[in-house]
Amino acid sequence: MAAITASMVAELRGKTDAPMMECKKALTEADGDMAKAEELLRVKLGTKAGKAASRVTAEGVVASFINGNVGALIEVNSETDFVSKNDSFIAMANAAAKLVAEHNPVDIEALGQLAYEQDGFGPTLEDVRKGLIGKIGENMSFRRFKRFSGSNLAAYLHGSRIGVVVEFDGDAVAAKDVAMHVAAMKPVALTSADVPADLIAKERAVAEGKAAESGKPADIAAKMVEGSVQKYLKEVSLADQVFVKAADGKQTVAQMLKAANTTVKGFTLYVVGEGIEKKVDDFAAEVAAQVAAAKSGA
Repeated sequence: MAAITASMVAELRGKTDAPMMECKKALTEADGDMAKAEELLRVKLGTKAGKAASRVTAEGVVASFINGNVGALIEVNSETDFVSKNDSFIAMANAAAKLVAEHNPVDIEALGQLAYEQDGFGPTLEDVRKGLIGKIGENMSFRRFKRFSGSNLAAYLHGSRIGVVVEFDGDAVAAKDVAMHVAAMKPVALTSADVPADLIAKERAVAEGKAAESGKPADIAAKMVEGSVQKYLKEVSLADQVFVKAADGKQTVAQMLKAANTTVKGFTLYVVGEGIEKKVDDFAAEVAAQVAAAKSGA
């Protein structure tokens, strides 16, 4: 049996917002396996335990550039929120988005080799990045980008931390509204049929766990599982989500687009730091460890 430490309980609590004792029980049942414990809590406590997926701690900005039917979306990371508001950092991010759109680099390394000068640094974007690191005293990096061409494009930036580009045919205002909707509701696919199989399988596993705990007859449990999966698909599919600006609070995105004679062919959503685990130093624990070490060495 794996030893369940206070730090493990704290980590799981931070990921799930579940009560401390529930976290300890889940870790004990999972024999210390953090991922398994998180899934156990989702079964017991519902979607509240999945909040970790939306809690982003890394800093930086998302920038976009569109010129006609060519555009780009890019995420540039920094260590602190303070630097993400720095004018030189923002200028570099905006320039990088334009370079992606205009030159179509194959990857981050190729992007860095493109010609660019700023703040006395150059002659490449990578040289500017390194120069700003030395000037500001904080690491920064280009994390990911996507280039778009051949379609009508609409972009929406929510502050500097969330960016969306929508590829569409039809009305530009409707497409812009969809981009704003995506930033707010964060769908994972255009339609239910497009939701990745691994996400559906994970949701089904959680639903099956809940159904098993309910003690309902097998046929009713099966209907509960299928109902949960279908509910999940509607919640994460753009077409099925209720449009954020719906006057009646019921109109779906698909219905809004049909009324506007507009088709969305795809969307890309970037959230700053999404999926990045940022180290959080526990100063009190560090001091306690140092004191303990000093005593043991005395």
